[in-house]
Amino acid sequence: MTYQVALSFEDGITRFIKCGPNETVADASYKARINIPLDCRDGACGTCKSFCESGKYDGGDYIEDALTDEEAEAGYALPCQMVPESDLVLQIPTTSDVAKTAAGVFDATLQRIRRLSDTTYGFDVSIENREALAFLPGQYVNVSVPGTDQERSYSFSSGPTADTLSFLIRITDQGVMSSYLRDTAKEGDQLTLTGPMGSFFMREIKRPALLLAGGTGLAPLLSMLEKMSAETAAHPVHLIYGVTTDTDLVEVDVLEDYASKIDGFTFDVVVGDPESAAEKKGYVTNHFQPAHLNDGDVDIYLCGPPPMVEGVRKHLTAEGINPVNFYYEKFALAVPAAAATETEATPEPTTAPAAATEAPEAAVTDTAASPAAEYEIGEEHATVEAEFDARMALELGAMELMMNRLTDGQLAEYRILAELAGTSLGDERFVDAQGFTASNAAFHDFLFASTGNRFLREAYSRLGVQGMMDDVLKNGNWVDGAVADDHLELVDAFERGDQAAARTCIIAHNEHAKATMRAAMVGSSAHGVSA
Repeated sequence: MTYQVALSFEDGITRFIKCGPNETVADASYKARINIPLDCRDGACGTCKSFCESGKYDGGDYIEDALTDEEAEAGYALPCQMVPESDLVLQIPTTSDVAKTAAGVFDATLQRIRRLSDTTYGFDVSIENREALAFLPGQYVNVSVPGTDQERSYSFSSGPTADTLSFLIRITDQGVMSSYLRDTAKEGDQLTLTGPMGSFFMREIKRPALLLAGGTGLAPLLSMLEKMSAETAAHPVHLIYGVTTDTDLVEVDVLEDYASKIDGFTFDVVVGDPESAAEKKGYVTNHFQPAHLNDGDVDIYLCGPPPMVEGVRKHLTAEGINPVNFYYEKFALAVPAAAATETEATPEPTTAPAAATEAPEAAVTDTAASPAAEYEIGEEHATVEAEFDARMALELGAMELMMNRLTDGQLAEYRILAELAGTSLGDERFVDAQGFTASNAAFHDFLFASTGNRFLREAYSRLGVQGMMDDVLKNGNWVDGAVADDHLELVDAFERGDQAAARTCIIAHNEHAKATMRAAMVGSSAHGVSA
């Protein structure tokens, strides 16, 4: 018998879950990705104590310190122990978003303003607790604009280990951050950073990579290059940097320095203006070489305006190139409508309405920055295996962000989710395939939810891995015997603060997951499910 349980939170939100036979409310809630506060699963701490408004249940086993007889008689129960015997309504003594970790907020001091050209500034800030701000190269933060109630979003142009944080901004006539930096900013000013945000970041380089930047979309790619400069390059990386005019070109000397330090790294500069002094002119797509695209066995990272992103996509389609991985971040700057053109792969934004004033540069959040701002982070993958590899890459990023940052309570939740996923597995077989896919999804979702970066979490959801697993594994029988242990070993690594072990575990788990899917897809093909 399955019962419905209504979880009523303090902020007025009610969520509904289903409890199966002999299933505790806590276990069912975690499968549904609703994290009731919990410090144990043994009825020993009382952290999850809740009031049952209606319904019958078996209260389970617990100690007096966790729940007194008087409290039990009054209708209180421990969700970690209670098993429904009818539909229930529970009052959960916390808000509905209590399990979510908010993005970090950091007080920053403006250290330097750099006028890189007539159209582009750079600025550097410092924060006292620098070690507390972990970010992945390519991500961004929201930056408060002093003297206003507004904030703008900028990608880091500095690497993830740099003491000082650096950013690029394209100057616009009426932009609030532009006006501040150009007219009133001074060293020592205080700003607030919120983040990190975004799912556009450098993954492990497993094949040749092509980096494409439009204007200040160069910023996140500079952060990626800084990380690459500290590693041994296993594959060639080429960057094409596109701008509208010669005056928009910045940081070319920095790119030249990276070219001297990173084996296999090369770059081209492309200027749209036909009167430019640059050697290469026109659209960035005019300067793609066969080696850059490697017959599709390539990872492409593109940060630029929507016309550029769509122009590159159309060019790849026309050439019959389907890259293994295509990561992109679209952003639009508001410019006068008179400047708008309908061009392919325009290196600078040219399509925003005249009424707008400013949109953030290399990244835009859903803040009230500009109603005209277009913003989208996305990724596309050529095969099912590439989708799983993409999930692994996102998890490796989330792991870097959250290593040594999970609270004891979060670690306890993480272990519970790992154990729940294991209960649906037997000796290299599924005991409950649907139960496994649900609890497995909750386990993988946990790290993304913990980052407080909704864009990273949404990137994971958009991959479609979960939908494939739901569809294919329902017909599966065999499961790689290491899957359940992988989950537990990953939690162990987090508890020890062992990033190397966690990385090894995530990579190994990805191979075990793909092996399980391949086996199930062979069986599924006989049931009409295409591989």
